[in-house]
Amino acid sequence: MKAFDYFAHDADIGIVGRGATTEKAFEAAAEAMFAIMAPPPAEPATMRVHVGFVEADAELALVTWLNRLLAEAQLRHLRLSAFQLVREGDRWTGEAAGTDWARTSEPGVEVKGATLTGLAVRAGADGVEARCVVDV
Repeated sequence: MKAFDYFAHDADIGIVGRGATTEKAFEAAAEAMFAIMAPPPAEPATMRVHVGFVEADAELALVTWLNRLLAEAQLRHLRLSAFQLVREGDRWTGEAAGTDWARTSEPGVEVKGATLTGLAVRAGADGVEARCVVDV
């Protein structure tokens, strides 16, 4: 099973993250979102950011996770490429690693934010699928 994918949307881009757990699906969704902006860097990550939030609803947690990562990346001028997320009840704690955005050779499409459009987090026989549309 591919960790992330995309789905068609009229004006923006739909992202899909898949994993054995909700946390792994969210990590894959973050990979999908950041891959829109630039390919993963060849060099190892040199910077880390931490995000934490409280959210009982898994779907809203997906949007919160993605938007917090995007805000941290923009604030610190980072190209994030590696993600870890832990859930304990309603508390989510995550970490992302990346490199300085200035070292990116060819930026892709700018992602402005994750939206509630197409938002779904579903568990199935193959694991969890997390999806939403990102505004580009």
